[in-house]
Amino acid sequence: MRKTYKFRIYPTKPQKRQMERSLGICRQVYNRTLAERKSAYDERGETLSKYTLNKMLPEWKKEDPQYKEVFSQTLQEVQERVDLAFKHFFRRVRNGEKPGYPRFKGKGWYDSFTYPQMGFKLDGNILYLSKIGNVRVKVHREVEGDIKRIIVRRSACKKWYVSITTECEDIQIPERPMEHVIGIDVGLSNFATLSDGITIPNPRFFRLEEKELAKAQRKLSKATKGSPERKKATRVVQRIHERIANKRHNFIHQLSRQLVDNYSFIAFEDLNIKNMLQNHHLGKSISDAAWNMFISATKYKAESAGSLVALVNPANTSKMCSRCGLLVEKTLANRTHKCNSCGLVLDRDYNAAINILRLGLQSLG
Repeated sequence: MRKTYKFRIYPTKPQKRQMERSLGICRQVYNRTLAERKSAYDERGETLSKYTLNKMLPEWKKEDPQYKEVFSQTLQEVQERVDLAFKHFFRRVRNGEKPGYPRFKGKGWYDSFTYPQMGFKLDGNILYLSKIGNVRVKVHREVEGDIKRIIVRRSACKKWYVSITTECEDIQIPERPMEHVIGIDVGLSNFATLSDGITIPNPRFFRLEEKELAKAQRKLSKATKGSPERKKATRVVQRIHERIANKRHNFIHQLSRQLVDNYSFIAFEDLNIKNMLQNHHLGKSISDAAWNMFISATKYKAESAGSLVALVNPANTSKMCSRCGLLVEKTLANRTHKCNSCGLVLDRDYNAAINILRLGLQSLG
């Protein structure tokens, strides 16, 4: 079983310069690798494998000694990223999609480098990185298992983070008794409605910051390109986006943890969120709600807690009467479920949550 931990790191100024330089060198290797593959195919019809390209690295280091400033396996992993980009490109072509050809990375568009197997060591709050040195790290929870991979990432606001992937022994977690079960209907008026009648208000993080973001973006658009004012305006826009993302991330992880701790079985609708985002009237609100992130966070937390998560077919969950099963036609404007057959009257989302729970339990037999 693999786990990933994300921690904030605090490099010194010389270490920051070296890490920025490492990103620049990795970007150069990425672009050079992409150019080699492109030219080999255009000129000779030959597809270069990542192993062939790995063998070119020693020669490149002789031509450009600055490549030696980056850990060797890190440069090999850069070439693996190019290989993955082409694999994803050809997969989409086979599926009949219209993908963009792998692109060269411009300045500022390469923001992470990887130590895939070695070249690192974590000791308490000190992380050793080859070619960089000992970096202070904020380890806010215990790291379980053997560290297999480390990714160092620079955020848009120039903060540095490390993602640590570990490998643990598979532990058979006993399933919790099916005493506390819940169905959840996600929405926009309320973020979620539970089948026990509890509603969770929609925080609308993006909407709350939208005016301030628009003001910052107007200032950015008016600033002259390349000027200090434009750089400052860019940082303001990036900081607002980061603040929105952090608030959303914190809300979703706290809520998913509460659900997993309180319920042994949780049922959601299996929504096609990608298609729902095509709605020009609701797309922004759906994206702001981040339902997919919420469901994913609940699923992986449930796996390590012995809880179960089921995804059910969303067809007619809002129309069907949770008491008698009659389909009651509704528009999006109808927020109350009124059944003419059995007389049931209740909130439409509450009715849907009860149906989602019933379908989820049926899926378990």
